[in-house]
Amino acid sequence: MPASTILITGATSGFGEATARRFAAEGWRVIITGRRKERLEVLRKELEGLHGTVEGPPVVHVLHFDVREYDAVVHAIASLPQEWQAIDVLVNNAGLAA
Repeated sequence: MPASTILITGATSGFGEATARRFAAEGWRVIITGRRKERLEVLRKELEGLHGTVEGPPVVHVLHFDVREYDAVVHAIASLPQEWQAIDVLVNNAGLAA
């Protein structure tokens, strides 16, 4: 049975980042989202290290989008590979800044 999957919006700092770290350390598959692509990639590498898996299927998936842009959100979610589409927990953490 595959590990449970969590999707976290606003995962590049604060509560979202802490949540991603905690769930990755517990062995969950983590989908991280945010506006800052470079921070998402840095976090992805760190989370993969926390998960302790270097071989086998990916344990972290990155979605780069701004939650204020409806079409970008729809496109990002539609682009999820089949094996990442069964999301068990959703954390809507992204803040909306002007």
